[in-house]
Amino acid sequence: MSIIEVTDLVRRFGDFTAVDHVSFEVREGEIFGYLGANGAGKSTTIRMLCGLLAPTAGTALIDGHDVARDPESVKRSIGYMSQRFSLYLDLSVAANLEFFAGAYGLARARARARIATLVERLDLGPLLDRSTGALPGGLQQRVALACALVHEPSVVFLDEPTAAVGPASRRDFWSLIRELAAEGVTIFVTTHYMDEAEYCDRVGIMVAGRLVALDTPAALKQTFVPGALLRLAAPGLTDLEPLRRLPEVAAAEIFGRGAHVLLERDVKPSPAIERRIDAAARSGGAIAITLERIEPTLEDVFVATVEGGPLGASETPS
Repeated sequence: MSIIEVTDLVRRFGDFTAVDHVSFEVREGEIFGYLGANGAGKSTTIRMLCGLLAPTAGTALIDGHDVARDPESVKRSIGYMSQRFSLYLDLSVAANLEFFAGAYGLARARARARIATLVERLDLGPLLDRSTGALPGGLQQRVALACALVHEPSVVFLDEPTAAVGPASRRDFWSLIRELAAEGVTIFVTTHYMDEAEYCDRVGIMVAGRLVALDTPAALKQTFVPGALLRLAAPGLTDLEPLRRLPEVAAAEIFGRGAHVLLERDVKPSPAIERRIDAAARSGGAIAITLERIEPTLEDVFVATVEGGPLGASETPS
Protein backbone atom coordinates (compact mmCIF):
# COMPACT_ATOMS: atom_id res chain seq x y z
CA MET A 1 0.00 0.00 0.00
CA SER A 2 1.39 3.41 -1.03
CA ILE A 3 1.34 6.05 1.67
CA ILE A 4 3.13 8.70 -0.44
CA GLU A 5 1.96 9.26 -4.04
CA VAL A 6 3.74 11.89 -6.13
CA THR A 7 2.67 12.64 -9.71
CA ASP A 8 4.43 15.13 -12.04
CA LEU A 9 5.45 17.34 -9.13
CA VAL A 10 6.95 20.67 -10.19
CA ARG A 11 8.33 23.61 -8.25
CA ARG A 12 9.63 26.73 -9.96
CA PHE A 13 11.24 29.81 -8.45
CA GLY A 14 10.91 32.40 -11.19
CA ASP A 15 12.71 31.01 -14.23
CA PHE A 16 14.47 28.31 -12.20
CA THR A 17 12.90 24.84 -11.99
CA ALA A 18 13.98 23.23 -8.72
CA VAL A 19 11.80 20.11 -9.07
CA ASP A 20 10.99 19.03 -12.62
CA HIS A 21 8.00 16.66 -13.14
CA VAL A 22 8.95 14.17 -10.43
CA SER A 23 6.79 11.07 -9.89
CA PHE A 24 7.17 8.20 -7.41
CA GLU A 25 5.35 6.23 -4.72
CA VAL A 26 6.51 5.15 -1.27
CA ARG A 27 5.01 2.11 0.43
CA GLU A 28 3.87 1.94 4.03
CA GLY A 29 6.73 0.88 6.32
CA GLU A 30 9.36 1.48 3.63
CA ILE A 31 12.71 3.18 4.17
CA PHE A 32 12.96 5.39 1.10
CA GLY A 33 16.25 7.13 0.37
CA TYR A 34 16.34 10.35 -1.63
CA LEU A 35 19.81 11.20 -2.88
CA GLY A 36 21.34 14.04 -4.84
CA ALA A 37 24.01 16.71 -4.78
CA ASN A 38 23.37 20.07 -3.14
CA GLY A 39 20.82 21.94 -5.23
CA ALA A 40 19.44 18.80 -6.87
CA GLY A 41 15.93 19.42 -5.51
CA LYS A 42 15.81 17.07 -2.50
CA SER A 43 14.94 19.59 0.21
CA THR A 44 12.50 21.41 -2.07
CA THR A 45 10.68 18.11 -2.64
CA ILE A 46 10.51 17.45 1.09
CA ARG A 47 9.20 20.96 1.81
CA MET A 48 6.37 20.37 -0.66
CA LEU A 49 5.59 16.93 0.75
CA CYS A 50 5.48 18.39 4.27
CA GLY A 51 2.96 21.04 3.24
CA LEU A 52 5.46 23.86 3.78
CA LEU A 53 5.77 24.88 0.13
CA ALA A 54 3.04 24.83 -2.49
CA PRO A 55 3.78 22.92 -5.72
CA THR A 56 3.82 24.89 -8.95
CA ALA A 57 2.20 21.92 -10.70
CA GLY A 58 1.50 18.24 -10.14
CA THR A 59 0.05 16.45 -7.14
CA ALA A 60 1.31 14.78 -3.99
CA LEU A 61 -0.70 12.79 -1.46
CA ILE A 62 0.54 11.92 2.03
CA ASP A 63 -1.59 9.27 3.75
CA GLY A 64 -4.43 10.34 1.46
CA HIS A 65 -4.07 14.08 2.12
CA ASP A 66 -3.30 16.45 -0.75
CA VAL A 67 -0.29 18.62 0.11
CA ALA A 68 -1.64 21.59 -1.84
CA ARG A 69 -5.30 21.43 -0.82
CA ASP A 70 -5.01 20.18 2.75
CA PRO A 71 -1.54 21.00 4.12
CA GLU A 72 -2.73 21.10 7.75
CA SER A 73 -3.89 17.47 7.61
CA VAL A 74 -0.56 16.58 6.01
CA LYS A 75 1.34 18.23 8.87
CA ARG A 76 -0.65 16.23 11.43
CA SER A 77 0.21 12.98 9.60
CA ILE A 78 3.97 13.48 9.43
CA GLY A 79 7.05 13.99 11.54
CA TYR A 80 9.94 16.11 10.29
CA MET A 81 13.56 16.23 11.36
CA SER A 82 16.10 18.43 9.58
CA GLN A 83 19.88 18.45 9.67
CA ARG A 84 19.63 21.44 12.04
CA PHE A 85 17.40 19.35 14.35
CA SER A 86 14.71 22.11 14.68
CA LEU A 87 15.05 22.16 18.48
CA TYR A 88 14.82 25.07 20.92
CA LEU A 89 18.37 25.01 22.19
CA ASP A 90 17.72 27.29 25.17
CA LEU A 91 15.07 24.90 26.55
CA SER A 92 15.63 21.68 28.43
CA VAL A 93 15.06 18.33 26.74
CA ALA A 94 11.84 17.86 28.73
CA ALA A 95 10.58 21.30 27.73
CA ASN A 96 11.27 20.58 24.05
CA LEU A 97 9.29 17.35 24.22
CA GLU A 98 6.41 19.06 25.99
CA PHE A 99 6.43 21.94 23.50
CA PHE A 100 6.25 19.69 20.44
CA ALA A 101 3.55 17.54 22.02
CA GLY A 102 1.50 20.69 22.55
CA ALA A 103 2.26 22.00 19.06
CA TYR A 104 0.86 18.80 17.60
CA GLY A 105 -2.28 19.17 19.71
CA LEU A 106 -1.83 16.17 22.01
CA ALA A 107 -4.07 16.15 25.07
CA ARG A 108 -2.16 16.37 28.34
CA ALA A 109 -2.63 12.74 29.36
CA ARG A 110 -1.68 11.41 25.93
CA ALA A 111 1.31 13.74 25.78
CA ARG A 112 2.63 12.50 29.14
CA ALA A 113 2.21 8.87 28.10
CA ARG A 114 3.80 9.38 24.71
CA ILE A 115 6.76 11.34 26.11
CA ALA A 116 7.35 8.63 28.73
CA THR A 117 7.41 5.98 26.00
CA LEU A 118 9.90 7.91 23.88
CA VAL A 119 12.11 8.79 26.85
CA GLU A 120 12.44 5.11 27.68
CA ARG A 121 12.90 3.96 24.09
CA LEU A 122 15.52 6.57 23.19
CA ASP A 123 17.22 6.51 26.60
CA LEU A 124 16.58 10.20 27.25
CA GLY A 125 15.90 9.93 30.99
CA PRO A 126 19.33 11.24 32.14
CA LEU A 127 18.99 14.18 29.73
CA LEU A 128 15.55 15.56 30.60
CA ASP A 129 16.73 18.44 32.79
CA ARG A 130 19.75 19.34 30.65
CA SER A 131 19.82 22.28 28.29
CA THR A 132 19.35 20.99 24.75
CA GLY A 133 21.94 23.37 23.36
CA ALA A 134 24.61 21.95 25.68
CA LEU A 135 24.22 18.41 24.32
CA PRO A 136 26.60 16.92 21.73
CA GLY A 137 25.26 16.36 18.23
CA GLY A 138 24.44 12.69 18.67
CA LEU A 139 22.27 13.35 21.72
CA GLN A 140 20.57 16.33 20.08
CA GLN A 141 19.77 13.97 17.22
CA ARG A 142 17.96 11.57 19.55
CA VAL A 143 15.98 14.42 21.13
CA ALA A 144 15.01 15.75 17.69
CA LEU A 145 13.85 12.30 16.61
CA ALA A 146 11.74 12.00 19.77
CA CYS A 147 10.13 15.38 19.01
CA ALA A 148 9.37 14.25 15.44
CA LEU A 149 7.74 11.05 16.73
CA VAL A 150 5.81 12.45 19.69
CA HIS A 151 2.44 12.54 17.87
CA GLU A 152 2.89 9.02 16.36
CA PRO A 153 3.07 10.08 12.70
CA SER A 154 2.60 7.58 9.90
CA VAL A 155 5.42 9.15 7.84
CA VAL A 156 8.69 10.64 9.11
CA PHE A 157 10.80 12.90 6.90
CA LEU A 158 14.49 13.00 7.80
CA ASP A 159 16.41 15.68 5.90
CA GLU A 160 20.16 15.02 6.26
CA PRO A 161 19.60 13.89 9.88
CA THR A 162 23.15 12.61 10.49
CA ALA A 163 25.07 15.47 8.88
CA ALA A 164 26.53 16.73 12.17
CA VAL A 165 27.15 13.53 14.15
CA GLY A 166 29.88 10.92 14.43
CA PRO A 167 29.99 7.35 13.08
CA ALA A 168 28.81 5.70 16.33
CA SER A 169 25.79 8.00 16.61
CA ARG A 170 25.00 7.39 12.95
CA ARG A 171 24.96 3.62 13.52
CA ASP A 172 22.72 3.95 16.58
CA PHE A 173 20.38 6.27 14.69
CA TRP A 174 19.99 3.85 11.80
CA SER A 175 19.23 1.01 14.21
CA LEU A 176 16.31 3.10 15.46
CA ILE A 177 15.19 3.85 11.92
CA ARG A 178 15.07 0.16 11.04
CA GLU A 179 13.06 -0.56 14.20
CA LEU A 180 10.54 2.15 13.32
CA ALA A 181 10.13 0.85 9.78
CA ALA A 182 9.61 -2.69 11.12
CA GLU A 183 6.71 -1.28 13.16
CA GLY A 184 5.09 0.20 10.03
CA VAL A 185 6.38 3.79 10.14
CA THR A 186 7.34 5.06 6.69
CA ILE A 187 10.76 6.72 6.58
CA PHE A 188 11.67 9.24 3.87
CA VAL A 189 15.33 10.16 4.28
CA THR A 190 17.89 12.28 2.46
CA THR A 191 21.57 11.70 3.09
CA HIS A 192 24.99 12.49 1.66
CA TYR A 193 26.39 9.26 3.11
CA MET A 194 26.26 6.51 0.50
CA ASP A 195 26.86 3.82 3.14
CA GLU A 196 23.65 4.96 4.88
CA ALA A 197 21.72 4.76 1.62
CA GLU A 198 22.55 1.03 1.50
CA TYR A 199 20.12 0.57 4.43
CA CYS A 200 17.20 1.88 2.36
CA ASP A 201 14.65 -0.43 0.79
CA ARG A 202 14.63 1.73 -2.33
CA VAL A 203 16.61 4.75 -3.44
CA GLY A 204 15.71 7.63 -5.74
CA ILE A 205 18.46 9.82 -7.19
CA MET A 206 17.86 13.46 -8.14
CA VAL A 207 20.00 15.31 -10.67
CA ALA A 208 19.23 18.95 -11.53
CA GLY A 209 15.64 18.70 -10.35
CA ARG A 210 14.83 15.43 -12.10
CA LEU A 211 14.44 11.95 -10.64
CA VAL A 212 16.87 10.01 -12.85
CA ALA A 213 16.92 6.65 -11.06
CA LEU A 214 14.68 4.74 -8.66
CA ASP A 215 15.07 1.14 -7.49
CA THR A 216 16.55 -1.06 -4.79
CA PRO A 217 20.27 -0.54 -4.08
CA ALA A 218 21.08 -3.94 -5.60
CA ALA A 219 19.09 -3.27 -8.77
CA LEU A 220 20.61 0.20 -9.19
CA LYS A 221 24.11 -1.29 -9.03
CA GLN A 222 23.23 -3.90 -11.63
CA THR A 223 21.75 -1.25 -13.94
CA PHE A 224 24.35 1.49 -13.58
CA VAL A 225 27.51 -0.55 -12.95
CA PRO A 226 26.93 -3.54 -15.25
CA GLY A 227 30.47 -4.91 -15.69
CA ALA A 228 33.30 -6.11 -13.46
CA LEU A 229 34.55 -3.27 -11.23
CA LEU A 230 38.20 -2.97 -10.24
CA ARG A 231 39.74 -0.80 -7.53
CA LEU A 232 43.01 0.69 -8.73
CA ALA A 233 45.20 1.99 -5.92
CA ALA A 234 47.56 4.26 -7.81
CA PRO A 235 49.24 7.17 -5.98
CA GLY A 236 50.27 9.83 -8.45
CA LEU A 237 47.60 9.00 -11.02
CA THR A 238 46.50 12.24 -12.68
CA ASP A 239 45.53 11.28 -16.23
CA LEU A 240 42.73 8.75 -16.77
CA GLU A 241 42.70 8.94 -20.56
CA PRO A 242 45.21 6.09 -21.09
CA LEU A 243 42.91 3.87 -19.03
CA ARG A 244 39.76 5.03 -20.79
CA ARG A 245 41.30 4.30 -24.20
CA LEU A 246 41.76 0.61 -23.42
CA PRO A 247 39.19 -1.42 -25.40
CA GLU A 248 38.33 -3.54 -22.35
CA VAL A 249 37.55 -0.51 -20.14
CA ALA A 250 34.04 0.93 -20.13
CA ALA A 251 34.77 3.73 -17.66
CA ALA A 252 37.39 4.98 -15.22
CA GLU A 253 36.74 7.51 -12.46
CA ILE A 254 38.98 8.92 -9.74
CA PHE A 255 38.27 7.43 -6.29
CA GLY A 256 40.57 8.43 -3.43
CA ARG A 257 44.24 7.88 -4.27
CA GLY A 258 43.45 5.92 -7.38
CA ALA A 259 40.47 5.03 -9.52
CA HIS A 260 37.56 2.69 -10.02
CA VAL A 261 37.85 0.95 -13.38
CA LEU A 262 34.76 -0.63 -14.93
CA LEU A 263 35.31 -3.31 -17.55
CA GLU A 264 32.99 -3.75 -20.50
CA ARG A 265 29.97 -5.90 -19.70
CA ASP A 266 31.29 -9.06 -21.43
CA VAL A 267 34.92 -8.72 -20.30
CA LYS A 268 36.26 -10.84 -17.44
CA PRO A 269 39.33 -9.78 -15.44
CA SER A 270 42.49 -11.62 -16.47
CA PRO A 271 46.26 -11.27 -15.92
CA ALA A 272 46.65 -9.90 -19.46
CA ILE A 273 44.01 -7.20 -18.86
CA GLU A 274 45.56 -6.35 -15.50
CA ARG A 275 48.95 -5.85 -17.17
CA ARG A 276 47.43 -3.47 -19.72
CA ILE A 277 45.66 -1.52 -16.95
CA ASP A 278 48.93 -1.37 -15.01
CA ALA A 279 50.78 0.04 -18.01
CA ALA A 280 48.03 2.56 -18.77
CA ALA A 281 47.95 3.76 -15.16
CA ARG A 282 51.71 4.25 -15.12
CA SER A 283 51.51 6.27 -18.32
CA GLY A 284 48.88 8.36 -16.52
CA GLY A 285 51.33 9.25 -13.75
CA ALA A 286 50.87 6.42 -11.23
CA ILE A 287 54.00 5.42 -9.36
CA ALA A 288 52.67 2.27 -7.69
CA ILE A 289 49.83 -0.04 -8.68
CA THR A 290 47.53 -2.34 -6.71
CA LEU A 291 44.51 -3.80 -8.50
CA GLU A 292 41.62 -5.79 -7.03
CA ARG A 293 38.07 -6.66 -8.01
CA ILE A 294 35.38 -5.09 -5.81
CA GLU A 295 31.60 -4.97 -5.55
CA PRO A 296 30.05 -1.69 -6.73
CA THR A 297 28.64 0.71 -4.17
CA LEU A 298 25.92 3.33 -4.36
CA GLU A 299 28.69 5.87 -4.72
CA ASP A 300 29.54 4.26 -8.07
CA VAL A 301 25.85 4.44 -8.99
CA PHE A 302 25.71 8.09 -7.95
CA VAL A 303 28.72 8.94 -10.14
CA ALA A 304 27.08 7.14 -13.06
CA THR A 305 23.78 9.00 -12.71
CA VAL A 306 25.50 12.36 -12.47
CA GLU A 307 27.45 11.45 -15.63
CA GLY A 308 24.15 10.74 -17.39
CA GLY A 309 23.69 6.97 -17.45
CA PRO A 310 25.33 3.60 -16.77
CA LEU A 311 29.07 3.83 -16.33
CA GLY A 312 30.68 3.47 -19.72
CA ALA A 313 27.51 4.18 -21.70
CA SER A 314 27.70 6.75 -24.48
CA GLU A 315 24.14 7.92 -23.86
CA THR A 316 21.43 7.68 -21.25
CA PRO A 317 18.99 4.81 -21.87
CA SER A 318 15.34 5.71 -22.34
